[in-house]
Amino acid sequence: MLRYFYDNNLVAISKKTPKDWEEAIRLSGEILKQNELITDQYVDQVINDVKEYGPYIVIVPGVAMPHSSAKNEGVLGTGIGFTLLPEAVSFEAGNPEKDAQLFFMLAAKDSAAHMENIANLSDLLMTEGLIADLKKVKTMEDYITVMEKYQL
Repeated sequence: MLRYFYDNNLVAISKKTPKDWEEAIRLSGEILKQNELITDQYVDQVINDVKEYGPYIVIVPGVAMPHSSAKNEGVLGTGIGFTLLPEAVSFEAGNPEKDAQLFFMLAAKDSAAHMENIANLSDLLMTEGLIADLKKVKTMEDYITVMEKYQL
């Protein structure tokens, strides 16, 4: 799956440290917007969902999976974008379990594709050592090294 991100130009290694989790979600949406898979309307919906339901998108410490299934408004196509931030952002003050540095934003035109994306991403993230290695990535060359190491 790391190759999927690379081959589809869905990897963003951000040099910008967002001021808060909302800006982090906006940054993570940029790669999907550039690939014409989502619009700002979808990003706004994800942010609204986190405000309403809490930081459900932080699936394990260090990793966020921004997504919304609310009527799929603003979704133009199905895909997952990977954005690496220079440092983690907090979704819940005082709770480091709800900090995230790796953002995998999901966009899906239908619920079956949405569930498939979640399953594939979950399998990827269970790979021993992968999250730690991805957090160390600073350049696309680093990303390629990790991709080749895990052959995913």
